[in-house]
Amino acid sequence: MKILISADMEGATGVTWPADVLPGTPQWERCRSMFTSDVDAAVRGFFEAGADEVLINEAHWTMRNLLLEKLDERAEMITGRHKSLSMVEGIQHGDVDGVAYIGYHTGAGSEGVLAHTYLANSLTGVWADGVRAGEGCLNTLVATEFGVPVILVTGDDRTVEDAKGYAPEALGVAVKDHVSRYAAVCRPPARTAADIREAARRAAPLAVRRTPPEPEPHTVEIEFDAEHLVGAATVVPGVERTGERRVAYTAPSAYETIRCFKAVTTVVSAAVEEQYG
Repeated sequence: MKILISADMEGATGVTWPADVLPGTPQWERCRSMFTSDVDAAVRGFFEAGADEVLINEAHWTMRNLLLEKLDERAEMITGRHKSLSMVEGIQHGDVDGVAYIGYHTGAGSEGVLAHTYLANSLTGVWADGVRAGEGCLNTLVATEFGVPVILVTGDDRTVEDAKGYAPEALGVAVKDHVSRYAAVCRPPARTAADIREAARRAAPLAVRRTPPEPEPHTVEIEFDAEHLVGAATVVPGVERTGERRVAYTAPSAYETIRCFKAVTTVVSAAVEEQYG
């Protein structure tokens, strides 16, 4: 049994504020330990349930946040940026039996702690095949295409609820309860680690790789907070304006869908000015 952990930070224990997740700040340094604790708890739970391998893919910002030296020695980790599948790198090789989303959050325009989709701001909504989609939903399109079930999701309570829409069989652990985008009722890491570890043990039997289905096309629509970002986004081939602040594209597979989305957000982020967006 091989488990892939896609590890994001906004949904980690104790995280509520932008400085908590911005590399280089004192708060980020403090929250890295709690983020690592969440991930390590999942690793230990999966191994206790019989996993042979657990591969962690860092998925937040610079993708250099987790403290490798504090992880269970049996784990392995992909760290660093510029990967073919970004947040779910490693899922494409045909040897992953289940994927866990640790530290996830809700999507742009949704209620949730530090809610966003890829970019901290600029995107106000993303829809995949007509359904509002955050990072969890988009990544699950890819996981499904490679025959890998989502077995565990952790984050705030809104994230756990959202996951029922794209991964109804997955277990969920809420490490905090949403109060506002920048506030939450948080539980201490000793408590959340125990909850995540137990959930990982119970989720492990769900890690049963399936025969990958034939790739199918997906349509993604993106709404921005400023009109000029539409012009930036449509530089990407296949992306077309659908409204004053909206673009859309159709890709032939989930693999190409997520890669095009990454291209759009990369181009758009370069078009955002510091003061006016």
